[in-house]
Amino acid sequence: MLHLRKKIPLNIFLSILKESVVFAWAALVANRLRTFLSLLGITIGIFSIITVFTVVDSLEYNLRSGIQELGNNVIFIQKWPWEFGGDYPWWKYMNRPVPNVKEFESLQKKVEGAEAIAFHVAARKTVKYGSSSVANVTITGGSYQYNHITSFEIADGRYFTELECENGRNICIIGSTIAEALFRNGESPVGKQIKIFGSNVQVLGVFKKQGESLLGNSMDAQVLLPVNYVRNIVDIRSENADPYIAVKAKPGISNDQLKDELRGLMRSVRQLNPGATEDFALNEIKVISKGFDGMFEIVGLAGWIIGGFSILVGGFGIANIMFVSVKERTALIGIQKSLGAKNYFILMQFLFESVFLSVLGGIIGIVLIWLLTTFLGDSFGMDIFLSRSNMVLGLTISFLIGIVSGFVPAYGASQLDPVEAIRSN
Repeated sequence: MLHLRKKIPLNIFLSILKESVVFAWAALVANRLRTFLSLLGITIGIFSIITVFTVVDSLEYNLRSGIQELGNNVIFIQKWPWEFGGDYPWWKYMNRPVPNVKEFESLQKKVEGAEAIAFHVAARKTVKYGSSSVANVTITGGSYQYNHITSFEIADGRYFTELECENGRNICIIGSTIAEALFRNGESPVGKQIKIFGSNVQVLGVFKKQGESLLGNSMDAQVLLPVNYVRNIVDIRSENADPYIAVKAKPGISNDQLKDELRGLMRSVRQLNPGATEDFALNEIKVISKGFDGMFEIVGLAGWIIGGFSILVGGFGIANIMFVSVKERTALIGIQKSLGAKNYFILMQFLFESVFLSVLGGIIGIVLIWLLTTFLGDSFGMDIFLSRSNMVLGLTISFLIGIVSGFVPAYGASQLDPVEAIRSN
């Protein structure tokens, strides 16, 4: 057994590797059907598990990108909490008042830890220009600092001035999808009058195209107007208008610090007694992120289970073809050992062959996923991409399956008696 502990010279190692690849390729060519069925198991297994991880990673990326656009350092003052807990009765939530403009104006004057603060309302209306119209458009009313709270860029035109917002001018900024639907032949919407709420509204700008968002917060299909204009047409005291106050923390101010300040100010604004229960919610994005974490863990576990069974079947296929390969080459093994081949040489020869076959199946599976994401990715309604980490994971799994599946046949081959092996012919 002493020779097994000796370090294998690099030239011998490379020779074994080359010979194993040659033998493996010869087995592929000579036994196409058998090899195809063996590779199919590994290919399906890697395809299944990496496809699940690719979809999960892409879904997580798109969701978290949408969440990031809402702002990690933004506190939303609303009627309803995003996370329920405790023994607070549901009917008390129902009786809570919605945030209003007066409360927003009061907070705007008093809050010290805020970099920006904005009021938001929304409605769904039809937007018209000439003979063109778009129905069920999200009409957003925002105060002046709304652009500091929500992430967007303006591709054409400009944003509101503070004076225009304060005066409630009949002006708007429209999404790229709305602009494409209303204005044909490359006509610029800026300066044109469109009809919203049955009134003429001048287009000041067009949002840069963002693409679809899984959270539905893309500006592509929205129209933004000053809230002081919208309040004259829409009942912003109604819960249907989704009124809320969004407050962005200053650099160096944590969300908890800002929440403590806002809690005190809101209690003061609403004149709540020290012992009274709060009738407002302070929501933050990490609540949504935390909810998604558990979901992604479950889906990831399901991916391992689904792909695991396929990989297990593929592993048995590789082990089977290796047992057959050892049996077919038993006489050759005897000749090699009689000429002085060490046990480790025979072991590594068959082990390399097993790994080669397994990794080849993994590569085929990864290539199939790459083709799927490249040519069909756009049809899923979100960005689907195959990450490098998933490719490395797929190849690593293939490599390990090759070692596990091929070790027993390879070890059995290395222990054959040379005389008996030659006689087997």
